[in-house]
Amino acid sequence: MQKIGIGLLGLGTVGSGVVTALSCNRQEIRGKLKAELEIRRILVRDPGKARPVEVARDLLTTDFGQIAADPSIQIVVDAMGGTDPARQYILAALAKGKHVVTANKEVVAKYGREILAEAEKHGTGFCFEASVGGGIPVIRPLKESLAADKVEEVLGIINGTTNYILSKMASEGKEFNLTLQEAQEKGYAEPDPTNDVEGFDAAYKLAILTALAFGTPVKFEDISFEGIRRIAREDMAWASELGYVIKLVAAAKERESGLEAWVSPCLLPLEHPLAQVNDVFNGILIKGNLAGELLFTGRGAGGLPTASAVAADIMAVAQKVLTGQAAGPVCTCYRAKPVLPKEEVTGRYYLRVKVKKGDAALPVNNLLIQERIGALPVAKKFQQGKGGTLVYFTQPLQAGTASRAAAKLGMIPGVQEVSLLRLEGLPAAAAWAAATGK
Repeated sequence: MQKIGIGLLGLGTVGSGVVTALSCNRQEIRGKLKAELEIRRILVRDPGKARPVEVARDLLTTDFGQIAADPSIQIVVDAMGGTDPARQYILAALAKGKHVVTANKEVVAKYGREILAEAEKHGTGFCFEASVGGGIPVIRPLKESLAADKVEEVLGIINGTTNYILSKMASEGKEFNLTLQEAQEKGYAEPDPTNDVEGFDAAYKLAILTALAFGTPVKFEDISFEGIRRIAREDMAWASELGYVIKLVAAAKERESGLEAWVSPCLLPLEHPLAQVNDVFNGILIKGNLAGELLFTGRGAGGLPTASAVAADIMAVAQKVLTGQAAGPVCTCYRAKPVLPKEEVTGRYYLRVKVKKGDAALPVNNLLIQERIGALPVAKKFQQGKGGTLVYFTQPLQAGTASRAAAKLGMIPGVQEVSLLRLEGLPAAAAWAAATGK
């Protein structure tokens, strides 16, 4: 039986998962592929380090050159993470005529076009299914299954760490810092959680999804994003009372003037398909003009789910190698559509204003009128002789307008706190009833 040689870069969580996947499902892979996938070299920093999986010591190397120069290695799998030296290794492997499979969302988001051009130049394959959504198949469906559709919108919960934290805050009523600490103790959050909780990870993935969905080059720098550190327990409670949940949402939508592409905490009505995606799970909702709404859900991270997507890419490339088909990538970009600046993105907002005394409510309402912000009061709670909270839902307005109004509200004497979050989906029944009495 013909053998396909693999060079693996990295033996951490994802790399170990790839070793496990190719080993435990060897019979299934062999039967479907009619060939053997054989790992021939593994690049590591420290060959003596304890590993989650057992591998033969003679497979380990600290020299990428041994992988690049080995003619028996046809496919290089990047399981390293980060951009350096991963990018250099990927480009070098492609230049040597080797196909590359990666789970590295950062390198794809930042250098995807450069890498695709290099792969096309050398007639080699570059696959990155595992870069978004872990084991959830979404890259190939966008490129192939929905190729005839005009994608109108992509909405996703694409970071498991933040989804776990927000799910726990909602169900247990805990503050962000305490919930983050618990996530770190369980291994769901890194010791330095910045990439996750500040929105970087989701933004990398959204840059990839946006480019594929709308057929246009998208730079990571074009994505506006924010994380979840500012989400307060009070906002969680108000969202629940009004029939919503708060999620970190990644969104890409086509407008006449360009594309919206942003990552932000959002209120989703409980009826929304993504509202029930909880814990460490991911969910990606794609709306096409022919297929309608398609929802992809599953584990968006972890060694084995991610390894499932990596192994599928390896098999897809190996099939082309075995049959002599051209393995070079087909870039799906066919136009140049600008990504709108953050300030020009339009949407509806949840606005919570905490005041020291009841008489501060009047200047709050007056300022909203002066700024020409249509705001529907949906809830209020005051203690006699003391302050309280006002909650509004705005009509659609640009993000820049919403941010400036929130800043001005914060400067009104008697205003203690202002919270501004995006709203997605139709109004929840509870909020509509509170606002209209119907």
